[in-house]
Parts: sequence; structure tokens; C-alpha cells
Amino acid sequence: MATPTGPEAHFPVVPLSLTVYVLTAFATLVVVVTRRRLRAGGDRHGHGVSSLVLGVHTWAGLAAAVLWTVFLLLPYDGAVWHSLLGLAGLGLWWTTSWFGLLLLGRWLPSRGRHSDDRDAGWFVGLGLSLLGHLGLAASAVAFTWGYLTNAV
Repeated sequence: MATPTGPEAHFPVVPLSLTVYVLTAFATLVVVVTRRRLRAGGDRHGHGVSSLVLGVHTWAGLAAAVLWTVFLLLPYDGAVWHSLLGLAGLGLWWTTSWFGLLLLGRWLPSRGRHSDDRDAGWFVGLGLSLLGHLGLAASAVAFTWGYLTNAV
């Protein structure tokens, strides 16, 4: 057997199916943590959030997590309902992702007299929100790729 000489010689190739399983847990965590942080209608740095956007993000995300996890755990037997379950989960992940990106709008600078009155902790919140919601969008892409290539 020949020894790999390219990048695969230094970095192991992770199967797409394993990536999808790990990203499913990550995406579910993002949904739960976002809801928990913003439950009161805003965070401690004074950035308000639409309750509709937060509600859709939360409920679509929880439904996506349940449907997608069931889809991943049930063995594929060729039934149409299994494929439809996966498609429903994907649609809900994409919905969750788009509404998560809308939640990032709360970090845009506001206009007004006291718009720059922030403490130093706002940057950590911004970083976590970017990591979580851009990661959620990337997860939706990975889920779709895994579904389309029959890796999951």
C-alpha cells in the first residue's frame, strides 16, 4: 500500500457522515444557547431582539433537531417517508439558519445619542454570535451536501 504524500499524509480525512453527526449536536447547541441568552427579549448589552425572529429560530431549530436526528438514526429502508423526513429536517435547518443570521443584526451599530455606550464584554458576545450563527449556516450546507451525496 502506497503512503500518502499530499495533505492527507498529515491530516486524517474525516468522513462526511461523522461531520454531519457532530454538526447536528453543534447546531442544536446554538439554538438552545441563543434562546437561553435572549429569552428576556434582549441581552445584557441592550441589544433588542424581535420576539418573532427569536421564536422562529428557536422552534424551527428544535423541530429541525428532532426530525434530523430521527432521520440520521433510523436506518434507510428505501421508503419515501424517510427521504421526506430528511428533506423536512433540512428545510427547518435552513429556516433556522436564516433566522439566526437575522439575529446577528442586533450587533449592528445603533443610531442615537448613547449608541456607543458599551462595556468591554460586548465583543465576546459578538464573537460567540458570529461563531454560532455562521457555523449554523455552514452546518446547513454540510447537512445538504451529506443528504445529496447519500453520505447520511
